[in-house]
Amino acid sequence: MRPVRRVVIAGGGTAGWLAAAILTRQLGALIEVTLVESEEIGTVGVGESTIPTVRAFHQLIGIDEQDFVRATGASYKLGISFEGWSRPDEHYLHSFGTLGRSTWMADFHHFWLEARAQGVADEIGAYCVEHEAARAGRFAGPPAAALNYAFHFDAARYARYLRERCESDGLVRIQGRIERAERDASGNIAALVMADGRRVQGDFFLDCTGFRALLIGETLGVGYEDWTDWLPTDRAIAVQTAATGPAVPYTRAIAHDAGWQWRIPLQHRVGNGIVYSSAYLSDDAARARLLDKIDGEVLIEPRLIRFRTGRRERAWERNCVALSLAGGFVEPLESTSIHLIMIALTRLLQLFPYDGVTESLAARFNDMARREIEGVRDFIILHYHVNQRDEPFWQRLRDMPLPDSLAARLALFREGAQAFQASDELFTVTSWVQVLLGQRLMPEAHNRVARLMPPGRLAATLAELGRDVTRQVAALPTHQQYLDRLGMPAPAE
Repeated sequence: MRPVRRVVIAGGGTAGWLAAAILTRQLGALIEVTLVESEEIGTVGVGESTIPTVRAFHQLIGIDEQDFVRATGASYKLGISFEGWSRPDEHYLHSFGTLGRSTWMADFHHFWLEARAQGVADEIGAYCVEHEAARAGRFAGPPAAALNYAFHFDAARYARYLRERCESDGLVRIQGRIERAERDASGNIAALVMADGRRVQGDFFLDCTGFRALLIGETLGVGYEDWTDWLPTDRAIAVQTAATGPAVPYTRAIAHDAGWQWRIPLQHRVGNGIVYSSAYLSDDAARARLLDKIDGEVLIEPRLIRFRTGRRERAWERNCVALSLAGGFVEPLESTSIHLIMIALTRLLQLFPYDGVTESLAARFNDMARREIEGVRDFIILHYHVNQRDEPFWQRLRDMPLPDSLAARLALFREGAQAFQASDELFTVTSWVQVLLGQRLMPEAHNRVARLMPPGRLAATLAELGRDVTRQVAALPTHQQYLDRLGMPAPAE
């Protein structure tokens, strides 16, 4: 029950500097924050794509959006284009907007399904402004438009940007390589021991040491729950290329016979990568495939990243909380990695152990963290499992047993078009519906409430909704025009 006055963050990168940013900003008057990092260890940098929750976190740490966009070379993001996921020749868009208008009795997609059965509906994305704006390559931020959006940005620049802000707010930064962690007589972590012999003492520690998990894994011995049976991709190769055209306001996720490739457009370059299962594709073949499928001059040497999808059995153990890769990893398909860091940090501030760590606090945090990441896991599995591709990799995923939580959700949708978002879940009903329909899972039935509408009313309502979306999208500039109007030229490397 030792009071917490000194918080030590082990590791920098995106996770470490996000932790430093919110702790110094929100609790700087109550605690002392020290971050320890080695400049020899770079940022993994697989994820340069985010989801809209990033904007709320930026408000918590006082980030000015235009300043952030300028400093990180960011572009805007309205969704993800999934290409070849159900069948090789098909694609769909998972957008960040809301589909149509829902009622208390039924969500919009039930009305759309009835209209589709009557032959009076357009594609479901036609009733979402963000969906159609992404397809048209258009974007505008507030106050010009009220779109729900996120960002693509340079992960290394983002960490540097956060570091500059934190150091100006009084953060203590120690540079050097952490050799090991030292425990006290009670078993808690007492200090980080540096390679040069220095000791960095603290009352509470955040493990941001990446896949090494120096504190939570090596020191405290918390086990790892492996999800490879459900998500067998275990490799990624990342490379950056020069931009060859205007930046589009969406991420591309392009399926191949052993996984998928990403393309993330920034202002000044494009992030590219290939995610794959080493059981179905060799590293050399993956590298060759990636380099064959990219556009523009290669700016860095391709980097191979090995990973194992899963989570720590406990994210909070004794006086340590593991963040990001140290606490678990779900591949970057839906751009959730940075969100999981941010939600863990906001949760930590709500449960912060000012007067000392208690079992009840840690148990509450761990339960919430487990449910959060398991919800993300199920949503990612959905993309792989519901497919009609004929390669061995995809056949295996289509035929595999599912987590009970996902199996129940798929049955609800398949049998009656029921989709839901629990209070502790990230993905909205709109997200589930777009992906389920995009993966060609068409429900056998739906809520019949639309049949209560007078003859012709359903068709007229959807037509008006579609016209309103078209009007709003037509009034937007192109994404590149919007960036140019902000006066944000591509920053120099």
